[in-house]
Amino acid sequence: MTTRDTSAAQTLERFYAAEAAYVEAGGPGAASFDEIAACLAPDVTLHQAPGLPYSGTWQGPEGIERFLAVMGEAWQTMEFLDQRCFVDGQEVVVTNHVRFVARATGHELDTRIVQEMTVRDGRIAEIRPFYWDPAAVTAALTLPA
Repeated sequence: MTTRDTSAAQTLERFYAAEAAYVEAGGPGAASFDEIAACLAPDVTLHQAPGLPYSGTWQGPEGIERFLAVMGEAWQTMEFLDQRCFVDGQEVVVTNHVRFVARATGHELDTRIVQEMTVRDGRIAEIRPFYWDPAAVTAALTLPA
C-alpha cells in the first residue's frame, strides 16, 4: 500500500485484512466482526453502486456487518493482489486489484475496484467503491459453473 499518511494506511490495512478473513470464513457465526468494527466510525456509511448484487447504502457498524454477511454468502475468497492508497487529509483513494472466487459457482473474478474513503480519527467514516465491471461481478455469482 502506498501512502503519505501512515495512520490512514494502517487503518485501511487492518480493515482490508480483517474484511478478507471475515468473508473467507463465511461471515456471521463463523468469524468475529470485532477487528472490522475497531476500524469503523460509529456513523460509518458504505454506498454500493446500483447494478451490483449487493447494492445499497449500509450504515453503522451493524450495516457493514450485514453487508459483509451478504459478501460472505457471495464470495468464498477475496484476495487483494495489489493496493495503492492516496491520502489527502481525511480523504483517501484506494486502488485495488482483487481476485474473488464465487461461493455458489466457483467462478474466479480478477478485477479492479477504486474506493473513495473518508478516514476520521483513525476510523473509516465513509466508503464509496467503484467496480471496473459490475456485470462481471453478477456473471461470476450467477452463471453456472
